[in-house]
Amino acid sequence: MGSKKVLFFGDFGVDDITALMFSYFDDDTDIIGIVADYGNVSKQTALKTAQYLAKLSKTENIPLIGGAARPLTGEIPVYYPEIHGEQGLGPIVPEGDFPDGNFENFEMIRSLIIQFDYNVTIVNVGRLTSLATAFVLFPNIVGRVKDIFIMGGAFLYPGNVTPVAEANFYGDPAAANLVLTLANKVSIFPLNVTNYAIIPDEIIQELDQFYKETDNQFGQILKPMIDYYTNFYKKNNPEIQGGPLHDLLAFWGAVREEKITYVEKPVKVIVESEYARGQSIADFRPYKTLADYPVHRIAVKFDYGAFVSDFQKIMRKK
Repeated sequence: MGSKKVLFFGDFGVDDITALMFSYFDDDTDIIGIVADYGNVSKQTALKTAQYLAKLSKTENIPLIGGAARPLTGEIPVYYPEIHGEQGLGPIVPEGDFPDGNFENFEMIRSLIIQFDYNVTIVNVGRLTSLATAFVLFPNIVGRVKDIFIMGGAFLYPGNVTPVAEANFYGDPAAANLVLTLANKVSIFPLNVTNYAIIPDEIIQELDQFYKETDNQFGQILKPMIDYYTNFYKKNNPEIQGGPLHDLLAFWGAVREEKITYVEKPVKVIVESEYARGQSIADFRPYKTLADYPVHRIAVKFDYGAFVSDFQKIMRKK
């Protein structure tokens, strides 16, 4: 069957970057393009961090696309350096000069999908602004891709920005609702499952030792990032075993679909509300459906043992 062709949308925080690192090590994944968005960091910072990662991983041939700089509402975004670091890399500050370049190249999304004859899996692990914009600009192109996987939402589960809203949906609820209205059967990875996507500290330590022994400079950024990220979570919850790698799980689920359990439910995102902005709603009742809302797949369970062992194995491959 060959490797899965993935068009990656991310806002370049620690868990986005960990997902990208996994993709570079995984022989079953072929990243055909990267859309760098605002979210955890600014769009310009995301672009520079993406260039740094491409140089470090020797993947500078992968097209880099400048995504959205702010949500559809036009609001000024809020960034999270206390969670992800100033560059999205935890404590790491990239060395070298990475110019802004010409990344007003959004049309490339359309071109890449056509180039690969629509056999493209979109994985969106940041705000959904760029993907929503692509649907508005190129509905007959983006609507024909093979699959769409997104990290976002919280269903009958506490949010991480408000009591009911997850960060990606809260950051641009209009974009989230637009995508889930226009796209066919999106696979959604909400906080319900991603909060449990924790890689044990001893595995991160073992991988770090392996990267040092093999002089893998790219791999050596993993532990400082994860440590920084985990420390934030442990300040708020000393009992937690590590920082949940939300975006890694969504990416892993896109390429290891057989390890995920889904339910299919109609889904709606609240756009305008003083208290419920960004809330994701699905009809879990067995006897009624929200007939006006599109039906999507919601991840409700994953094989944690397979997730951890696969990560450990794949991350040692190169």
